[in-house]
Amino acid sequence: MRPWELINWVNKQILPAIEAIKYNNQLCLEINDLWHALHSFFNTALHRSIEDVVLDEINLISPSFWAPFSEEEFTNTLAKYNNSSTLGPDKLLWSHLKHVLKNNVCLNNIIRITNTYLYLGY
Repeated sequence: MRPWELINWVNKQILPAIEAIKYNNQLCLEINDLWHALHSFFNTALHRSIEDVVLDEINLISPSFWAPFSEEEFTNTLAKYNNSSTLGPDKLLWSHLKHVLKNNVCLNNIIRITNTYLYLGY
């Protein structure tokens, strides 16, 4: 199973509701208020000790191997997606990506980038 098959991207995406940032029980409606909230939040951890043992757990995860994408596999998979649905919160439609990837140079570059990410484990 490929990474894109693990996530349901073919449906229209509904953006999550956004909750306003609060500081001292007040909404941050001005940039200055937001600055004070962020400054206060990040400085609370300034002198705390760090427990780096949690980093040891990262090595316990075994890397996955994905076979490189072929041009045919990439275009056949892309053809399955609804042109009016979005890839994500940026509202880019599948039809936009399909249009760009009609250019072989763009398609080959995207495949090379994707294969590099998979090879590096991203």
